[in-house]
Amino acid sequence: MHRFWTYTLIGLILAALVAIGLFSGRFMVYMAMRVMILCIFAMGYNLLLGRTGLLSFGHAAFYAAGAYGLALFSIHINPHPLLGIIMGLALATAFALIIGFFCVRHTEIYFAMLTLAFGMMVFSLIWNLREVTGGDDGLVGIARAPISLGILSIPLAKASQFYFLVLFCFVLSVVLIYVIQKSPFGLILAGIRENDRRIEFAGLSLRNYRLAAFVISGVFAGLAGALGTLLESNTDAFSAHWTHSAEPVLVSLIGGIHTFAGPLVGSVIFIVLREIIERFTQYWMFWFGIILLVIIMGFRGGVVGVVSHLWERRSRQLPNAGEDS
Repeated sequence: MHRFWTYTLIGLILAALVAIGLFSGRFMVYMAMRVMILCIFAMGYNLLLGRTGLLSFGHAAFYAAGAYGLALFSIHINPHPLLGIIMGLALATAFALIIGFFCVRHTEIYFAMLTLAFGMMVFSLIWNLREVTGGDDGLVGIARAPISLGILSIPLAKASQFYFLVLFCFVLSVVLIYVIQKSPFGLILAGIRENDRRIEFAGLSLRNYRLAAFVISGVFAGLAGALGTLLESNTDAFSAHWTHSAEPVLVSLIGGIHTFAGPLVGSVIFIVLREIIERFTQYWMFWFGIILLVIIMGFRGGVVGVVSHLWERRSRQLPNAGEDS
């Protein structure tokens, strides 16, 4: 019965997402794409934080690598969006391999500070290589060219057309992350989070598994960066800033770092709250911070974690109530 309701909810969510692309206005379509891109970023990040127990403050570097990889390829070589996304993913993978090689040798605060240092190095590099990256001005005018598949050409110029590419990447990312988490590899990552000594005594390389999780997480961040660049038709150095790395951390904490759906729910709450508050006050960052603190401190384990706990308690109480009667 539980599985039936789960599949029904997934079907309803997919139907709603398709309906948004087909029938909603431009603003709703744009907001839905922002949420899905942040979901990809946060779910990939939570594979590292929630699954492996490693807190990174440098994931914006991989987001920026995906963004600039696509932008530079589209401007100077070929505007084909799929090839641009692949180049963005390749650059994000290279950055994650190099940075992760040095960072996964350490854990806890040392790991977090190393990722922060490397992230700020990438930000500084993008800021100062003005001839290549555009510096603080960034790269603009990145057109969404049609996807050419031989005799078939899929236009992406309109937001409603590009929406379905984002939706496809979002669904694919959710499926892949679910498969990774349920695989033996994902179970080993969870074991590393709970008791890394026991995993090490089993003869497994902690460093290799942590590096693999770090790189996979960086690849999803690169995908989010590439899609975000296509959505906005530009990118800038601040996509690599450490404050941007804080977004998936907050999203994961809001939704629940130890739940699969936590980053999804957290992304919706994060984007919608920010959009609403920005419309009512110029001090939106202050009020936004207060509301986030209330949610994070009031919902220990995240929104999804608290709701799941209450649902389980209710499910246990119902049979007991039936026996008493």
